[in-house]
Amino acid sequence: MQSRSFKDLQIWQRSRKLAVRIYSITKSFPKEEMFGMTSQLRRAGVSIPSNIAEGHRRGTDKEFIQFLNIARGSLAEVETQIIIANDVKLIEDSITEEMVVEINEIGKMINVLISSLTK
Repeated sequence: MQSRSFKDLQIWQRSRKLAVRIYSITKSFPKEEMFGMTSQLRRAGVSIPSNIAEGHRRGTDKEFIQFLNIARGSLAEVETQIIIANDVKLIEDSITEEMVVEINEIGKMINVLISSLTK
């Protein structure tokens, strides 16, 4: 593993932007969703860059891979919640489509990084 900062990792930067976008989108959710969908989606979104950062700082490829797998799980959770939020009309179709594209791209980046660390 390289010793550069996790903040230099494109995957961390993209997942951080995704988390910020989730906060922006969920601001328009109804108040009754504050402890439901809003909170769940925000926690899962923040978990992605957080696990990438924590895994990178652990210092070994094995631990980094473990945290990347957790980030990948949180990414799937975010995708599911975005789709459900769209199903119940909390998010417009166009925003859902944009988010799913970004989620899939971040997922591919995680997979590539895991593959490179296992070699």
